[in-house]
Parts: sequence; structure tokens; C-alpha cells
Amino acid sequence: MRYIYFADFVKNEQGQFEVTFPDLAPNVATYGNNLAEALHMANDALSGYLVVMEDDGDRLPPASDAETLLPAAQGLLVPIEVDTRITRERDANRSVKKTLTIPAYLNDLGMEQKINFSLTLTEALKERLLG
Repeated sequence: MRYIYFADFVKNEQGQFEVTFPDLAPNVATYGNNLAEALHMANDALSGYLVVMEDDGDRLPPASDAETLLPAAQGLLVPIEVDTRITRERDANRSVKKTLTIPAYLNDLGMEQKINFSLTLTEALKERLLG
């Protein structure tokens, strides 16, 4: 399932970003040492919370419209989108077989250097897709 909830990002005195979800308060909160880390942590906290809610059969509160929410003083409202199906697949960490084509010279170089092609592709995809 796909969900979008707004997160309120507030920079604290230590320069960290504290993150809360007004629609889910006080149940979901996290922080990051910088904005990029806080965005990642917000996504992780929200997806984990929603998976547990789904598993427990709990009714999720409706997400507010941006127009009805007010950020905290000096806060910034950011929509955070999660797909609990992807979260569950990532958590299950199951592998799928993929057939692909690469240039012969890269295959030869990789074989010479004993590269684990699956691991290399997985790392590249994580970097590209998850940052």
C-alpha cells in the first residue's frame, strides 16, 4: 500500500533535524544529523510504523491536507511517501534472479578480477535508487 503523510522538520540547537508526523503524533518521531539523513530516517520511521499498523489490523488515521497543517515554529512540512509493499520486500531480503546483458570487455575484466557481479549490481542499484 502507498501512503503519504506530512512530516514536520525542525532544526534543533545542535543543528540536527527533529522529525514528527502531526497525523501520527506522538507515535512516530525521528531525527537526522542533516536534512538528507532526516529525510531518510523519516521515510524509514514512517514505513516501519505503517507496516506494524497493517500487521496489527489497526485503522490508520487519514492523512491531512497540506492546507490544514501548520508547521511548528521554524518548521518545514514535507510530504513523505512510502510503499509498505516495498518495505516488506526489503525487510524479507529475498533475492530474485535477473538475466542481463553487459559488454563483453566488462565481463572479461570482471572475471579477471573475480568480481561478484550480483553484489556489484545490488550495490549500484541501492546507491542509484536509495541514495
